[in-house]
Amino acid sequence: MNIRSLLFLLLLLPALLVLPGCGYNQIQQNEEAVFAAWGDVEATYQRRADLIPNLVETVKGYASHEKETLLGVTEARAKVGQTTLDTKALSDPQAMANFQQAQSGLSGALSRLLVVAERYPDLKASTNFRDLQHQLEGTENRINVARQRYNKSVQTFNGSIRSFPGNLTNKFLLNLERKEPFKAQAGAETAPKVQF
Repeated sequence: MNIRSLLFLLLLLPALLVLPGCGYNQIQQNEEAVFAAWGDVEATYQRRADLIPNLVETVKGYASHEKETLLGVTEARAKVGQTTLDTKALSDPQAMANFQQAQSGLSGALSRLLVVAERYPDLKASTNFRDLQHQLEGTENRINVARQRYNKSVQTFNGSIRSFPGNLTNKFLLNLERKEPFKAQAGAETAPKVQF
């Protein structure tokens, strides 16, 4: 063994001892967890979007003169379909805000549709409508759970690229940006007023 090979081994040995503790693999796993959690969020939103045409058609059969409300739901669903967010944009606060705004618009349109449905006793008694309404309620719960899981994954990932030694690994090897969590919509801290 020549001196050059020995010197190379002496330099390589400390690097091999330090490398497992640098956080590289953990950061990669944390980012993959964020992507998986985001996939769950998208899947639950897609489930909601898939239920809407059936709900609109059911309501349309009973409340055909409520065209403005039905059109609002259809347009909100179309806007949601156009507002997608891939995993590369999870670090972009504006892209996340646009996505949340589109989803909130659809939630509002669905709420108005359900208020309209209250005016039609035959519609409320319809088995199809009740089944769709229950599926929609369950889906809204799933969306909330998926958002919470996503936010937890984002918190773990962001912590791993900001704390030592992961911050050094990220700065010198990976250059990954922090991911954006779901945030409450403006005005969410104020309870809605209920009047009878």
